[in-house]
Amino acid sequence: MTPATSRLARLQQVLVLTAVALALGWVWAFRESGPLWMLAGMALILLGYTLILALEFVLVAWLHRDDPASRARLPDLLSAWWQEVQVAPLVFAWRQPFRWRCLPDTAPAATAQAMPALVLVHGFVCNRGFWLPWMRRLRGSGQPYVSVNLEPVFGSIDDYVPLIEGAVARAEEAGGPPPVLVCHSMGGLAVRAWLVAQPSNHGRVGRVITIGSPHHGTWLGKFSHLPNGRQMRIGGEWLSLLRQREQAMRPEQTYARFVCWYSSADNIVFPASTATLEGADNRFLPATPHVAMAFHPRVIEESLAMCSPAAISPADRTAS
Repeated sequence: MTPATSRLARLQQVLVLTAVALALGWVWAFRESGPLWMLAGMALILLGYTLILALEFVLVAWLHRDDPASRARLPDLLSAWWQEVQVAPLVFAWRQPFRWRCLPDTAPAATAQAMPALVLVHGFVCNRGFWLPWMRRLRGSGQPYVSVNLEPVFGSIDDYVPLIEGAVARAEEAGGPPPVLVCHSMGGLAVRAWLVAQPSNHGRVGRVITIGSPHHGTWLGKFSHLPNGRQMRIGGEWLSLLRQREQAMRPEQTYARFVCWYSSADNIVFPASTATLEGADNRFLPATPHVAMAFHPRVIEESLAMCSPAAISPADRTAS
């Protein structure tokens, strides 16, 4: 069942249309001042986000310090910046505000040999439209999937637990192996909160694949005054309590089912190793920024390969 509404989509629609209106208004106001003034104003309004991205990558380089992940070189950071410049408008100005309902969740018949259903869990200030490239790929291969909208957008991460429970329950209706949860950014923390909500939840999933998730927080979290933003602060109370609950519930191989994609060019979750977990299958991507990481060919190909029935072992299915 595709979510019926998305307040984030409406908010982003307003922001996109406002930006376009401002750009057109600038052109009209300075139509007699020459093309240079008109182009400069339009560029600042429509492309100002590229300057913010550039500042983020400066911070990535500055704050790497003694992080164990490989340091991103200047060419890596420039490549990552350019990738994010291209993908950000597609996600935040097109797919999420205007195309988030264009592909519904699948509802396959339950069969004994069915592929495991994927549960797609987006991150901060996103909705299910984030996953459109994945949805197209999954529909083409016949792999079932379920998505969520994590709203309220600026609420507590704990508030998303019932939404994930509903998505996992729908995925289980597909039959076959236990669902695989694919999470971007904050979505990985929301899934971890769901896993500790009930002791039986670990036995209901095959794997948890996280992409750029701030498992140990992110440096940018210190500037947030939003509930979920504060919860993503490095060394914060919420993350510390979550870790304590996880280790109490599963003292051995706490994160054995996790696959964590991370990058030293991640411009949102940094330092880079904050996106890893001890004992997990941590997979490093060079020169890959935060949003584009979710659509990196290696991430998609290897993640989907892990979601095949053969890749989900009997031990994965029965372990508690």
